Amino acid sequence: QLRLVESGGGLVQPGGSLRLSCVASGFTLDYYAIGWFRQAPGKEREAVLCISSSDDSTYSADSVKGRFTISRDNAKNTVYLQMNSLKPEDTAVYSCAARWGTGWSKVEDEYNYWGRGTPVNVSS
Repeated sequence: QLRLVESGGGLVQPGGSLRLSCVASGFTLDYYAIGWFRQAPGKEREAVLCISSSDDSTYSADSVKGRFTISRDNAKNTVYLQMNSLKPEDTAVYSCAARWGTGWSKVEDEYNYWGRGTPVNVSS
């Protein structure tokens, strides 16, 4: 069975950090670009950070630049989202997605596999 599973979400105070993990099973991530998306309550889902499969080039949403980073460990079939200096507006369900091919994309429809998401709540 092909799937992605996210973990690492939870409750964190403003200014804190979390590291989300996205583990693939049933397929190898080597040939897939990966995107982290989030959906806040009452809002549309948005791309946060995306990474290519070839040269590790990335896309970063303006709202998270300088605070969030994406990395991949193909040996572990895992992609990470490191989130620092968290703000209440970062509260959302974070999902990872895999897209066959090399380049990253912000377009949800271009992704082949999705995880169910992990909730992040930034609150004091």
